[in-house]
Amino acid sequence: GYLNWFTVAADGSGGLKQITSDKKDNRAISFNKKRTQAVYFCGRDEVRLLNLKTMQQQLLVKDEIWGFNNSQPMFSPDEQYISFNAFRGFEKDIMLYNLQTKKTFNLTNTGVTESDPMWSGDGKYLYFSSSRLKPSFPFGSQNPSIWRLALENIDEPFRSDKFTDLFKEKDTAKKASANADSAIVNIDMDRIMERMELVSPAFGSQSLVAVYQKGEKTTVFYRSNHSEGKPALWKTIIEPFEENKTEKITGTEGAFDFDIVAVSDKFYLNSKGDISKMNLETNRVDGVKLSYTFRRNLQAEFSQMFEEAWAKMEINYYDENFHGLNWTKTKEKYESFVAHLNNRADMRILLNDMLGELNSSHQGFNTGGDDEKVELSNRTMESGIVFENENPYKVKYIVKRSAADHKGVDVRSGDVLAKVNGLTVDKNTDRNYYFSKPSLDKEMVLGFVRDGKAFDVKIHPQPSLLNNFYDEWIDNNRQRVDDKSKNRIAYSCMKNMSTAELESFIIDMTKELNNKDALILDLRYNTGGNVHDEVLKFLEQRSYLQWKYREGKLARQGNFTPSDKPIVLLINEQSLSDAEMTAAGFKSLKLGTIIGNETYHWIIFTSATSLVDGSAVRLPSWGCYTLDGKDLEMSGVTPDIKIVNSFEDKINGRDPQVDKAVEEIMKQLEKK
Repeated sequence: GYLNWFTVAADGSGGLKQITSDKKDNRAISFNKKRTQAVYFCGRDEVRLLNLKTMQQQLLVKDEIWGFNNSQPMFSPDEQYISFNAFRGFEKDIMLYNLQTKKTFNLTNTGVTESDPMWSGDGKYLYFSSSRLKPSFPFGSQNPSIWRLALENIDEPFRSDKFTDLFKEKDTAKKASANADSAIVNIDMDRIMERMELVSPAFGSQSLVAVYQKGEKTTVFYRSNHSEGKPALWKTIIEPFEENKTEKITGTEGAFDFDIVAVSDKFYLNSKGDISKMNLETNRVDGVKLSYTFRRNLQAEFSQMFEEAWAKMEINYYDENFHGLNWTKTKEKYESFVAHLNNRADMRILLNDMLGELNSSHQGFNTGGDDEKVELSNRTMESGIVFENENPYKVKYIVKRSAADHKGVDVRSGDVLAKVNGLTVDKNTDRNYYFSKPSLDKEMVLGFVRDGKAFDVKIHPQPSLLNNFYDEWIDNNRQRVDDKSKNRIAYSCMKNMSTAELESFIIDMTKELNNKDALILDLRYNTGGNVHDEVLKFLEQRSYLQWKYREGKLARQGNFTPSDKPIVLLINEQSLSDAEMTAAGFKSLKLGTIIGNETYHWIIFTSATSLVDGSAVRLPSWGCYTLDGKDLEMSGVTPDIKIVNSFEDKINGRDPQVDKAVEEIMKQLEKK
């Protein structure tokens, strides 16, 4: 299951030869110009050197590299340095290892991510991707751009020197070759970060793919979505006395992953296994047709998938003690079943059972294929009309914001459903039969009877009412808070911690908080995401000064200052993942009172890795801890005031948690 290095003859003769036998992943290999040495990552924390003649390995650096999603380490053109990314406070810094002095130093050290460092051919610059103004974690990289960093405080070339050069006899090809071979890297750290220059467009999101230099002309390739938000491969050409020229490579639109190989003056592009020739004069790619025979051994594949899934978790699981489980013994237990697997469903059950032994959140094995394709299935078409339980064809009410909640759909409580798309319903048949089809209809005609008179309505059905019912619950809570506080308390609920829900929360605050004296933020049933930092930054804002126009009213700064007012955070046993991070941060920052029930204990940050067949294993790799070191996966977040809503409370429309929140805030307001 561990990735190791092998060699094979280019013509396929001689078979495989194994070079390393590590019980950790070897990956991200790159070579020096002479192809005598290679540098690569090993495990979570090692940079290693490989002698390509003797195949002997040497440990160069131990650092926090992480076990997957790495940038490539690279030799400098003069082979004096090796560049690589290491993490400092969850952000990638560019590190340089000096092969002569055997010392490592942090080139950037900024507190924001600089990733994918690549050298210019003459050794004068490093190119990389960075958002520069915003950290990558926890919110994710936000619109990174491509930058270049001058390693010395060099000036632009002078036109007068170039003019003089025009009248000298010279061999251009030999000079370019000599310049490339004699590149020497010198690094001046004095004010080095002031020498950053933007290469890519200033908007959109870019990631660096490759840098090539020929003579004085440098071509920088990167993935970008700055044109109409659509990703493609772009290039920017940099050469003296010319404005930078940025062009799209036609034929790469929509692709996300690129790998470029240059052979002499020819360029080849690999995008998810599709090979193309790249013509830099016309800026387009032309596909290369490949023919091959692929034979699949399902039993061997299942065995490899099992080994990889186990090993990826062994390398990257956030808790080195594996929640007290002997992970090696667990492998031995489940390995005995692999030989008896017959299909993908068996594989799914086996791996998820093994992963489940960790008793951990945010994990699992996902797979799918044509062998499991369901040919026939049904879709439910929701009308937005809720019918009575005891009389299932009699209308109870219309759900707000649903398909039936529109002008022209005149359906009222007490109306009786008589027809669906012209078909008379049978009152003894399950009503859902008439609303289930192999696909979702764009329109439906429903026939009703009211006071003995028949009438039809048309609706555009929707696939689910889940969000509508959630919004209905939120509306009821907001009305409850308004009534009990006499409109003094703003109420906002976040269903999850997504970017869209964050925006809804901020919009809620623009409508509600400005005109009210306090805030209840409801994170009950919140399913998580990754915007806790933004929510907490918003909540901790306080007033810091006032200003006004002549004879006008004083206005506070900033515009939104929730922490000037009492805040209550509502949590319960189904607040999970990033909702627990938010609750823990709320408590640590002392932003207000937490009311409700203890959170779900379901908070580990994750990524995913693919297996040999393209299946995916979710890796819980980053633990989340309080400032005093408690693992939130184990402890959750306890409220300041514990109130548990019972099942009877829910079905009878009671909400003691909201009532207590209003009560606590009103006490604080009365003291002011």
